[in-house]
Amino acid sequence: MKKMDQQRRARERLIKRHGDPVQRPWIYLIVATGDIYEDMEQAKAAARDGADIIAVIRSTGQSLLDYVPEGATREGFAGTYATQENFRLMRGALDEVSAELGRYIRLTNYASGLCMPEIAALAGMERLDMMLNDSMYGILFRDINPIRTFVDQRFSRQVHARAGIIINTGEDNYLTTADAVDAAHTVTVSQLMNEFFGKEAGLENWQLGLGHAFEINPEVPESFRLELAHALLARQLFPDAPLKWMPPTKHMTGDIFKGYLLDGFFNLAGAMTGQSILLVGMMTEAVVTPFLSDRGLALSNVRYVLKAAGNFTEDFSPPPNGFIQNRSREVLGEAVDLLDHITSQDAPAGSTPLLEAIAIGTFGHMKRPATAGKGLEGVAIKAEGYCNPAIDLLEADGWGVPHE
Repeated sequence: MKKMDQQRRARERLIKRHGDPVQRPWIYLIVATGDIYEDMEQAKAAARDGADIIAVIRSTGQSLLDYVPEGATREGFAGTYATQENFRLMRGALDEVSAELGRYIRLTNYASGLCMPEIAALAGMERLDMMLNDSMYGILFRDINPIRTFVDQRFSRQVHARAGIIINTGEDNYLTTADAVDAAHTVTVSQLMNEFFGKEAGLENWQLGLGHAFEINPEVPESFRLELAHALLARQLFPDAPLKWMPPTKHMTGDIFKGYLLDGFFNLAGAMTGQSILLVGMMTEAVVTPFLSDRGLALSNVRYVLKAAGNFTEDFSPPPNGFIQNRSREVLGEAVDLLDHITSQDAPAGSTPLLEAIAIGTFGHMKRPATAGKGLEGVAIKAEGYCNPAIDLLEADGWGVPHE
């Protein structure tokens, strides 16, 4: 904890020295070669080309490992292993390019999976700035036991709160398995739940990088207006949260020209609705793992849109009772109805209404019973006199004490 506290102070000093990006949204870009040393070079190149946040995507399947690999790794699968040494190396590379560019470049990795608390602690010790940490992602998309996930997400978020790390949640994933129009309200419900669980673990509003995505089928009439309605609803519901706006993936067809245009519309929607963190969309999303040149073109798209329309949110005010406002009101009403249903329904003995809602496939059409999934054997009921010195220290210092 002393090291995490030192790293938090170091981040604050470096931000004061180098400065933050002048413009919002922050531009978030993924590198994922499998080789940490190649990732470092690509990350520095991306920062020089305009990226503000570098995310090192994990090797496929690491979320299902019930241990954290060690050392610098050079052979990952569609990503690079999350290890303490890899965190240290990438943080050092980004500190170097931060000094060169005169702005602090943030680093992101993934705490979801069977090692949420362990990876959260390593992130705090190596000064990562953001971590993917969702209350339900591991349950729905990795079939990790629901109880294990909720236990792990609370402790990992207490660690993030102390370390000054911004969490990113995974609501965008719901829209890859469910229809983005029909399931829009489930995104809102999940955002509200992530906010509640995040604050219960001690996170502040500025640390709640709640997720949503531009995933409506472009063939749907008025699809862009619908996207604006959904994005504006999230922005107005969580005015102090650094929302993470995710690009189209589900409907990227391999037509790189159409994909580039779709990403341009996504960037414009982000500018119009005041999103905080904009993940760079790739026109080769459905074709290959993007090359460095693809990232360069994608960053060029973002730079043009933000330069041309970066302050559009000042002028964008949908008319009362128009299409966008009515759609936003409709989604919010459906979200409130779903929350009412979840909290009022009867749950089997030993479960809760929320666990029952997850079991029947309420979110992302994924049915995950509370007694199933990976990692349940790692959960134990607290005995009388149970003591976890780490939790006691965190809560004694106010991290994990529920907010008003």
